[in-house]
Amino acid sequence: MNGCRKAFFATLAAIAIPLAQADAATSSFDGAWNVRISSSSETCGNGATVAIGINNGQIASSSSAVSASGRVADAGSINVTLSTGIKRAVGFGRLSGSSGSGTWRGALCTGTWTAEKM
Repeated sequence: MNGCRKAFFATLAAIAIPLAQADAATSSFDGAWNVRISSSSETCGNGATVAIGINNGQIASSSSAVSASGRVADAGSINVTLSTGIKRAVGFGRLSGSSGSGTWRGALCTGTWTAEKM
C-alpha cells in the first residue's frame, strides 16, 4: 500500500509541476505600456514618455532610442532599468490592472513615473 501511495503522489507531482510552470509563463501585465517619466528637478528634464513591452513578466523596450530591462512579479511589483547612451535610471513601483506608478533614480536625478497599458 505504501508503494502505491508514493506512486500516486509522484504522478500528481509530475502533472502539477508543468501546469504551475505554464501559469508562471504568462503574466496578466503582458503587453504594450506607455510610461510617463517626471523629474523632481527642472535641470533633469521633464515629461518624457517611453514605450515598453512586457512578455512573460520580462520588460523590454519598444524603442531603439531607449533600452529597457527588468521584471514584473505576478503581484505587480516592478523593477526596471532604462538606459540611453551613458545615461541610466532605475525604477521601482507597482502595476495594477492597466495602470501603474512608482519612483526612479539616476546618477544625478530622481522622480516619479506613471504607466498605462495600451
